[in-house]
Amino acid sequence: MRTTRSLSITLPHDMAEMVRAKVSSGQYATESEVVRDGLRILATRDSIVEKWLREEVAATFDAVEADPAGTTASAAETWRQLQAHMDAKAVDPASGK
Repeated sequence: MRTTRSLSITLPHDMAEMVRAKVSSGQYATESEVVRDGLRILATRDSIVEKWLREEVAATFDAVEADPAGTTASAAETWRQLQAHMDAKAVDPASGK
């Protein structure tokens, strides 16, 4: 039994050129490999987002529902935490890290 299925897709010019460039560079052997790799990455991202929603967002929501006064932070504190998180994730343009 065949394990693949042929599809016909239409891409914007810039995406089609990106696929062709990946094959031309030798990074991929075929256009199908480029699309398959992109879909694997998309599936991985979806899985990570789903896990985050289940484990962190739902748990936080449940905690706020259980004790609205004890689990929420002020807008200023939330902003401070967000800034600290973004600073920790920021890439230094000089070092690329």
